Amino acid sequence: MQDVTLIVLCAGNSTRFEHKAKKQWLRIDNDPLWLFVTNRLSQISNFNKIIVTSHANEITYMENFSDDFTYVTGGNTRQESIKNSLAQVDSEYVMVTDVARSCIPQSVIENLLNEKDNADCIVPVLNVSDTVIYNEETINRDNVKLIQTPQLSRTSVLKDALKTDVEYTDDSSAVKAMNGKIKYVEGSVESKKLTFGDELKEIPCLQAPSKNFFTGQGIDIHQFEDDKKMYLGGVEIPCDYGFKAHSDGDVLLHSVIDALLGAIGAGDIGEFFPDTDPKYKGADSKLLMEEIVSFVYNVGYEIVNVDLTILAQQPKINPHKKEIKTMLSKLLGIEKQFINIKATTGEKMGFVGRKEGVAVQSIATLKYYNWK
Repeated sequence: MQDVTLIVLCAGNSTRFEHKAKKQWLRIDNDPLWLFVTNRLSQISNFNKIIVTSHANEITYMENFSDDFTYVTGGNTRQESIKNSLAQVDSEYVMVTDVARSCIPQSVIENLLNEKDNADCIVPVLNVSDTVIYNEETINRDNVKLIQTPQLSRTSVLKDALKTDVEYTDDSSAVKAMNGKIKYVEGSVESKKLTFGDELKEIPCLQAPSKNFFTGQGIDIHQFEDDKKMYLGGVEIPCDYGFKAHSDGDVLLHSVIDALLGAIGAGDIGEFFPDTDPKYKGADSKLLMEEIVSFVYNVGYEIVNVDLTILAQQPKINPHKKEIKTMLSKLLGIEKQFINIKATTGEKMGFVGRKEGVAVQSIATLKYYNWK
């Protein structure tokens, strides 16, 4: 086994990425990109440990995909994410790579490992073939190199190099700033970096997402509470009672949220918005829905359709169906034709029939975002 820990950086916000999904969550067949990249690298070399960094909002979901890695919450910058990860590293060497470099060839990894004892930081580079202008002056292109990742460093050196408030764009810059020894090795044009999204057509190792569909079910129940506003599907219903709940009690939106989370295997509404957290006291469920829909799209899915059934003896639902459907269309980001609302009474039986509360059952169908 190599005395090397691999760190795969996947905690970014993809602010420059011009697609609906975050780059690390693009599906390669059925695997998110971060898993595809990590598995691919793990098959090239026998690493001592593999650490995957994640955005704080996604780490619990990410942990569902594999038990083979150590997951670390990333920071607001690349450098913070590395520092958080280094706290879990006890090997002599550490290899740091970005999930944006999806198709790193085996030869690059071998070049790095073969030189690990010869410098403090081993860096793959590309030569420049075009004429280079700097400050409107032509410079010798032989003196210009394009830096790539992964980079292999002595763990102790990299830890010391990052004890600074200066933000570096790569590991070698930090190591070089403290007079560490840098060794450059041959990189590869195959290690193309995915930044804006248009590079996808130039990264041939990435397979299109599968055409699978995913179904989730949600059910929620709330009893009535007098002298409280009622919200159903994000719409205020005119009556003198509402729902007893920690938030505004919108039983319909809560049910749809659970259906969405069920379809992508992300738990339930209580895991995202616990009723023990005071910040959700009286929360507007439309805002909760917007957060979940954003999460669904971020992690690589699209919503196909939603079908729901409202069980209510009171209030009357039919007069509000159209308005609720319009609101759901806005919140879910899908056309009204892909939303169906059914309503039925309890036939005067049970808690619904006794006019004690309302139950809503929802079914949502999703598919992978087709970046191809």
